[in-house]
Amino acid sequence: MSTPVEKTLSKVPAVTLGFWIIKIAATTLGETGGDWVTMSLDLGYLAGSAIFLAIFAVAVAAQVSVKKFHPYLYWATIIATTTLGTTLADFCDRSLGAGYFTGMSALFVLLMLSLALWYWRAGSVAVETVNSPQIEKYYWITILFSQTLGTALGDFMADDDLHGLGLGYEWSALIFCGGLAVVAVLWFGTRLSRAGLFWAAFILTRPLGATLGDFLDKPLAMGGLALSRIYATLALVVFIVICIRIFPQKAGEH
Repeated sequence: MSTPVEKTLSKVPAVTLGFWIIKIAATTLGETGGDWVTMSLDLGYLAGSAIFLAIFAVAVAAQVSVKKFHPYLYWATIIATTTLGTTLADFCDRSLGAGYFTGMSALFVLLMLSLALWYWRAGSVAVETVNSPQIEKYYWITILFSQTLGTALGDFMADDDLHGLGLGYEWSALIFCGGLAVVAVLWFGTRLSRAGLFWAAFILTRPLGATLGDFLDKPLAMGGLALSRIYATLALVVFIVICIRIFPQKAGEH
């Protein structure tokens, strides 16, 4: 007599509507928080990247070491990737003078390499495979590259310096919303790779958050609302905590 296969749980949350709402808020927080450290505190992109790299390393080490899914630790690690992604992208594109397109191209290659290594080790890049420390490291490296790529993409679309398209924050946000809508249609209306569509959506939420964050804190002359970066960041932290409490947080099954 056969016995039922026991389900194992991943240390990442089930992908639901609440997941995407918190993800967009976290990426917006990454933009305002990163800009607060590098611009408002005037520490610069290199120092800001060093600070957030240390936070990222601690957060990932804690996340990998735990035995089960902890919502606050998981989302704190996501925020660490998005703040580090903000400062890293700005450092490469602006301080090093690489420009948005060159930076995006390099980050896209790194992201594809990370996904390829993950696929080679696990046979899939679906989040359901994140159930061991080895695979979880690929997961967080992939997320970091996707967050950094998304920052550069958002700046490329919205800004008119460093060879950006200069579409502005409102139009850029609408374009990224449209891209997410297309991914949603493909998810529900086709049989395309679930993992591929997930990562497409995951990447697109980052530039959406970047443009929303810039819209909140950039000066009026640049098309922003000129809100205080620290107040916007704190408000987003409160919003994320409320969402974690409201939306069910459970580990994904596979």
